Amino acid sequence: MPSSPLRVAVVCMSNVNRSMEAHRVLRKNGFHVRSFGAGSHVRLPGGPRQPPVLYDFSTPCKKMHGDLSSKDQKHYQRNGVLRILRRNERIKPGPERFQECPDPFDVIFTCGQRAYNRVVADLCARDQETWQPVPVVNVDIDDTLEAASLGASIICELCQGLQQAGDTQSRLAELLQAAEEKTGRSFLHTVCFY
Repeated sequence: MPSSPLRVAVVCMSNVNRSMEAHRVLRKNGFHVRSFGAGSHVRLPGGPRQPPVLYDFSTPCKKMHGDLSSKDQKHYQRNGVLRILRRNERIKPGPERFQECPDPFDVIFTCGQRAYNRVVADLCARDQETWQPVPVVNVDIDDTLEAASLGASIICELCQGLQQAGDTQSRLAELLQAAEEKTGRSFLHTVCFY
């Protein structure tokens, strides 16, 4: 067993639903976790027949909640966005962008192919200072509350297996194979370096 908790990053595109639910579940299970978005903006669904609402990553959850409540509170309550933002406020003040975080992690989970591609491209473009390997694993998760909850459970099980193994690199392939057999999903993954 490693002497310190696994340092985990979870990344979706906007750091609102999928990565924040995984953040909540992993933190509850004792992991050192941070969550991020990999997009250029936080993107939330617009009102009926309206384009998506965009926010800068520096926008606090509380401000987004207030803004959407003033635009169409009934709509955003009905689609669950206000509830998600209230949950997120209990986790951290606001969304963060992965590309702006210099901190190293033991493993990075992405919640979709687009986020995976952006994380891998960003890590490959960084100056490798320590050449510390970091596995990047994609767990495809639909952007719904139910799918986010299921995806968070899968990510937590993988983290628990990695934590017990004590060696992220040597056990990852074995753990992913077992998860593929259990869930019927395949997990795209690679190793990048810091």
